[in-house]
Amino acid sequence: MYTIQTNPSGTRSINVTEEHLQTIEKYALFQHLIDSNGIIDESVLDKLKLNIRSLLSSSEGDYKDLLDLSLDVIYHNNMKAFGLHQLILLYIQWERDKGNIPQED
Repeated sequence: MYTIQTNPSGTRSINVTEEHLQTIEKYALFQHLIDSNGIIDESVLDKLKLNIRSLLSSSEGDYKDLLDLSLDVIYHNNMKAFGLHQLILLYIQWERDKGNIPQED
């Protein structure tokens, strides 16, 4: 289990599991999420929420993993743009640890 900080002062956090990270990878939730300016703000978080809603409403498949991610992390009361930035950084590090993204020199 990982813990991400959701505000700059460090007083709020969210626990993220390996399953949450696998769900992000499975549904490619971070692909094409951030605009070319690279800024992660509340509009990016809203875009992610809308993408998840769209996935959930598009068919009648088994989306328990996506629902768990939504309830535990994305729609958590403490999740704000700062927290999303930390989640993306955690995801990138997780992918690097798996060997899917080469380490930067």
